[in-house]
Amino acid sequence: STIQSQVFFFSSRRRHTRCSGVSWARRCVQETGSRARRFAESRRKGRHTGVGKRKGPLNARMPGKVLWMRRQRVLRRLLRKYREAKKIDKNLYHEFYLAAKGNQFKNKKVLIEAIYRTKSERVKEAQVAEQQEARRKKNQELRAKREAIKIKRQ
Repeated sequence: STIQSQVFFFSSRRRHTRCSGVSWARRCVQETGSRARRFAESRRKGRHTGVGKRKGPLNARMPGKVLWMRRQRVLRRLLRKYREAKKIDKNLYHEFYLAAKGNQFKNKKVLIEAIYRTKSERVKEAQVAEQQEARRKKNQELRAKREAIKIKRQ
């Protein structure tokens, strides 16, 4: 009976306060810290991020501009590092800087491959040019010898 009277007292008291415009503060229901940490950890692993869990559009979840800025900074940092280490000269640096700005490189790996490809092509071109120059000199010398022999015979 005491329990019943207490229940009646609290329920009637609640009704009375509701009518008078005063509201009772309800206890804030929240997730425990350990559960939140556990959930955040699983989120980091990539769980709970499927199509059904997404509310905003892709650009709102991770803005394209932020991705672009990150990529530009990574590529430009690499180019600076290569220029300072004398792996590329200032002309090649400028060429690749503009190419990066023009969205030609998807990531750092692609840029590195492009740099090595370009450098190897330039080395090959230099070798070919050297060989051609050597051949040109050799032919000039042969021509000069032949002319000298012709002059002697006459």
